[in-house]
Amino acid sequence: MARIRKGDEVLVRAGADAGKRGRVLRVLPGADRAVVEGVNFIHKHLRKSPKSPQGGRVRREASVHLSKLMIIDPSTDKPTRVGSKVEGGTKVRVARRSGTVLDTTAKARGDKRAKAEG
Repeated sequence: MARIRKGDEVLVRAGADAGKRGRVLRVLPGADRAVVEGVNFIHKHLRKSPKSPQGGRVRREASVHLSKLMIIDPSTDKPTRVGSKVEGGTKVRVARRSGTVLDTTAKARGDKRAKAEG
């Protein structure tokens, strides 16, 4: 089970963007990386095309390694480690700092399986 998921608020612990907070836009589990809103900007150079007739440079977020990220505990608003426990027959993520359950319902999280079921 992934410790960091899309939609989580995280703190960057290391690197040029250390100390910044942002929401996870995308998780790349095969590479152990995540794209975080407002963190680790790069310039992507675009070739001339019908979509962008002049070409140019686009500023966008690049991925950050998961080891540099820590989830923000929603109850204390501080970084926390993540554990897991079984609650009501389902495995949920738990903030180690306060014991708060981090997982909301699958529908609120935007889980594809929940959409298929409901």
